Amino acid sequence: MFYNVLKNQGNIMNAIIYTRVSTEEQSESGAGLNAQVDACRSYARQQGWDVTAAFEDAGISGTADIEKRTGLMRAINALGKEDVLLVAKRDRLGRDVVLVKMIERMVAKRKASIHALNGASGDTPEAQFMNGILDLSSAYEVALIRARTKAALGAKKARNERMGKLPFGFMVADDGVHLMPCPHEQVILQRIHTLRQEGYSLRKVADALNHEGRLNRQGLPWNHVSLHTLCKDIDQRLAA
Repeated sequence: MFYNVLKNQGNIMNAIIYTRVSTEEQSESGAGLNAQVDACRSYARQQGWDVTAAFEDAGISGTADIEKRTGLMRAINALGKEDVLLVAKRDRLGRDVVLVKMIERMVAKRKASIHALNGASGDTPEAQFMNGILDLSSAYEVALIRARTKAALGAKKARNERMGKLPFGFMVADDGVHLMPCPHEQVILQRIHTLRQEGYSLRKVADALNHEGRLNRQGLPWNHVSLHTLCKDIDQRLAA
């Protein structure tokens, strides 16, 4: 890891934290955003920086277009001259090399800088080289995942098996093609539906489910981001 502590002529440098998790990452760990914020705040304290704001993009892919990254745009717009956009990892900015370069230009136009806890600081050739490697590695990981997914789907198609993500509330029937209600998940769906009818917010629904021990398919706590997608068509998910 490369760290370069910047001295701001004795003045306290302002830092704005930006965090991001994709839908898959959020479903795996609802604490992902909090962990990133904690790491950034700890690093800022070590540098003597003043954290003035924190913005997030929850359930957003690292390859999503900038216009879909509302948290990122708000963070960039909040940057002042000589401020720092602080991220836990370079891939939180994005997993597309061109996209990350665009973000860097937007930050530079505001006379600010980007600092990643796992990246290199400054605009030296060495720093640019190391950050470029990190960005390329992130893009390579995405390409690998897409290639593996395409291969897996191709194998399923060859076996005439069902393709696509299995919707919560259902399981694959014995024929490997059709869906049938999953009793355990249907109970959770009905509980979610009841709580929403009672006026519970998504955050309160998540808290209630977790308190009752009704965890998600991965056996992990619910969060408002994953519930948002699920509740869009919950009536269709509920078995008759």
